[in-house]
Amino acid sequence: MTSSVDGLVSGLSTSSLISQLMQVEAQPQDRLKTKVSTAQTAVTSYQSVNSKAAALRSAGDAISQLGTWRSIKATSSSSTVSATTSNNINATTGSLTFNVTSLATKQVTTMPVDTTLYAKDPDGKVDDPAAITTDNSITITKGAFDSLGNTTGSTTTVNVDISKDKSAAGIAKAINAANAGLSAYVMKTGDSTGVLQISGTATGTANGFVISGLDTKGLNGDSPATTWAGDASIDVTGGGGTAYTVNSGSNTFTGLMAGVTLTVSKKEDGVTVDVSNDTGAIADKFQAMVDAANAALSEIRTQTAYDAATKKGSPLTGDFAVRDMSQKILSVISRGVDWSVEKKATPPVDVTAEIHTLKDLGIQLDSTGQLSFDRAAFLNTYTSDPGRAQKAGVRFGDTVEAMGTTMTTNLKSIILNRNNEISSINDQISNWDVRLAARREALQKEYTGLEVALGKLKDQSNWLSGQLAGLS
Repeated sequence: MTSSVDGLVSGLSTSSLISQLMQVEAQPQDRLKTKVSTAQTAVTSYQSVNSKAAALRSAGDAISQLGTWRSIKATSSSSTVSATTSNNINATTGSLTFNVTSLATKQVTTMPVDTTLYAKDPDGKVDDPAAITTDNSITITKGAFDSLGNTTGSTTTVNVDISKDKSAAGIAKAINAANAGLSAYVMKTGDSTGVLQISGTATGTANGFVISGLDTKGLNGDSPATTWAGDASIDVTGGGGTAYTVNSGSNTFTGLMAGVTLTVSKKEDGVTVDVSNDTGAIADKFQAMVDAANAALSEIRTQTAYDAATKKGSPLTGDFAVRDMSQKILSVISRGVDWSVEKKATPPVDVTAEIHTLKDLGIQLDSTGQLSFDRAAFLNTYTSDPGRAQKAGVRFGDTVEAMGTTMTTNLKSIILNRNNEISSINDQISNWDVRLAARREALQKEYTGLEVALGKLKDQSNWLSGQLAGLS
């Protein structure tokens, strides 16, 4: 790049002149940068409105889901038995009474062992631990076993290599490294004695194990002693005083009542779990929908507002598509529950008995253009006729979801087009960078040439002045 000679002969600030000229040259690029900034601000506003429209769509979808209308709540008579529920469309209500007769346990196998060290070798090497077996491997058989160690189901075997270290600690390390679903360690009980303990990592009779190769290898020829894994069990009181037993490999029971999960933590008799419809959870979904609609309306107003006093608009003031979204939301609320499909059917379906106005579902539009939700009114309608309330609620939720989907689809298209426009303008700005750099270099060459030419003229002037002075 050519450097300018800043007023060396002319006394002019050529660098300042070039900078001012470049500001004029860069005006088209500056206008493009302003255009990008404006477009980016608009994109941010579109995204903000889109997030609110997406939330409204999700709220409508939640109301239309059958799982919402199958919401249940469970209460337990015991603090040691917890009952949780899910929105399972097959969920049922009712009552269950039972005795907790056992808790799920893990298997624990122990064996007393010698933990002494051999004397030092003559060469002074570190003591070697006492080996508890001469075998090079042991076998772990995993599967279901009863309290006598008899197999009650399918089993798998894992061979564990212990040839490198046959001490109790070495065997424990090898078992842990075998990834057999067991945990082993040696617990010291004296200077030269300890207990090799091997535990299962999962509860239930299906997670038992038998170890072959350690029989009579313990201290004083002891064999491993086992406390077998056990299932959790409850005795459920049935009709006519009958009872039946339900087992679980963990302390959690999931199949007793659809949509209900029980977790036990203590043996106890006479536990009762009551399951009923959770009307409050359904009402919460309607409140969430109303809140989402109000949030969308508020965001649209903010992004399209115009301040007459300052004569300043918001990023989307002139965007009719966004402003029209408010009218669409209010129109859906004003129309209420749409039964037009049934009315246009052949033959038409009589929907006279159905809910038509949203007021019956607790939803109203106030004078400020905001929605409100009357929880008591909704619960009264639902309690009076749950099926009728559900049918109307699902239909209205579908309408809101469809509206929200259309809005988000349109907004995403607008955002994509704006981002493409921004990308194109940024390419133009980059091209201007190259053009302006070339123009600056040309100006620098021009003014440098001017200074050189002036310098030569000055030298000639001085020479002529000297010649004239010599003639006189």
